[in-house]
Amino acid sequence: MFCIAGLGNPGPQYQETRHNAGFLVINHLAQQIGVKLNKSDFKSLYVKALIGEKDTMLLEPQTFMNLSGQAVSSAASYFKIPLEQLLIVYDDMDLPLGKIRFRLSGSPGGHKGLTSIIQMMGTEKIPRLRVGIGRPENSQTVVDYVLNSFNGAERKIFMDSIERAAIASTYFVTDGPDYVMNHFNRSE
Repeated sequence: MFCIAGLGNPGPQYQETRHNAGFLVINHLAQQIGVKLNKSDFKSLYVKALIGEKDTMLLEPQTFMNLSGQAVSSAASYFKIPLEQLLIVYDDMDLPLGKIRFRLSGSPGGHKGLTSIIQMMGTEKIPRLRVGIGRPENSQTVVDYVLNSFNGAERKIFMDSIERAAIASTYFVTDGPDYVMNHFNRSE
């Protein structure tokens, strides 16, 4: 079984914020394949579905971002999901708005949700798909920036990257990490 885990914060006040890029990707993907995250366990909302011919779990941890590892490690352990079949999708301020990047491993780069997952799983060798949100301008704090939504033209760019990330997540399951790296890491 594969697992695509999108990171975010639960609650309507966070629903369309930059920090919920992972949830937005999962929701877009669920809508595309015609399923709803209708199960609650492992400190998560989830659904099991077929992507291509492969059993896949779509997972949204409900622990808040900084404790995402509790939910992801619990589900991965229970369903015996191999690390190479686990994909973490999350926002990244180090990528420009609209860009997405896939990596097979690496440091969390300061992202607290990924830090939690790496700590709980005991390895940095976890595939991940980063959705670029850019950095705050002027004197806006990082917290204010990530917990707010994009407006206007930036919102369209952001939502386009959410759609591309959902497509890339599908290809991760059906065609593998090399395909995703070769087709989605290049400049758009």
